[in-house]
Amino acid sequence: MKYDYLIVGAGLFGAVFACEAVKAGKAVLVVDKRPHIAGNVYTEDVEGIHVHKYGAHIFHTNNRTVWNYVNQFAEFNRFTNSPIANYHGELYSLPFNMYTFNKMWGVVTPEEATAKIEEQRKVAGIINPQNLEEQAISLVGTDIYEKLIKGYTEKQWGRPCTELPAFIIKRLPVRLTFDNNYFNALYQGIPVGGYTNIVANMLKGIEVKLNCDYLESKEELDKLADKVVYTGPIDAYFNYNLGPLEYRSVRFETEVLDKPNF
Repeated sequence: MKYDYLIVGAGLFGAVFACEAVKAGKAVLVVDKRPHIAGNVYTEDVEGIHVHKYGAHIFHTNNRTVWNYVNQFAEFNRFTNSPIANYHGELYSLPFNMYTFNKMWGVVTPEEATAKIEEQRKVAGIINPQNLEEQAISLVGTDIYEKLIKGYTEKQWGRPCTELPAFIIKRLPVRLTFDNNYFNALYQGIPVGGYTNIVANMLKGIEVKLNCDYLESKEELDKLADKVVYTGPIDAYFNYNLGPLEYRSVRFETEVLDKPNF
């Protein structure tokens, strides 16, 4: 059979494209090298808990059209992402806000917090931040950088913060209010029943082949369709001709604890 589209990857992008293409009367085939659909938003049931196998995903958008679209496929709960950082037993509110500054320095007003950050920036001698370390100190001061940013960031990227570009940290939320909602988005939540259900609903009635590695059978699979929509790693697609991309993944270690909360 000849398809209009071969879609590589059964994650959110691939599933949305497949769903809309079929609505438009196109014939599509979706392939994924993993043994399951939903890509990196795949969720599985463990002891009645929906576990995000590849890391937590919170859906958030300011776009009402996007929000209405995704709600066709699942009901969303009212989830607010308000993480806590644990630094040697000291708990700090994230994103960085007045709760964080109060715990760190005992300040209670935005003016006091701003003055403390400015004081530490001047001591560090930073005028025009040239790397991630300098940018972070400019945003939140030396104390918060040392306790809550430096170790995590260097572990994540595998190199010193002084060797990382400043722009990486610029998107970090910093608020001089007592608001510990990580996202500013108007609409946010996690789908009831998990993300796998959303993708399954999008792919309903669509042919999907799992355990199918596109890059291993590229020539053969390309012949099946007029066009290919590729959603996998871009460096792998070009056979790492320019080397691997420098993003790093996370290794998850899980255990099941017999207690109501942890």
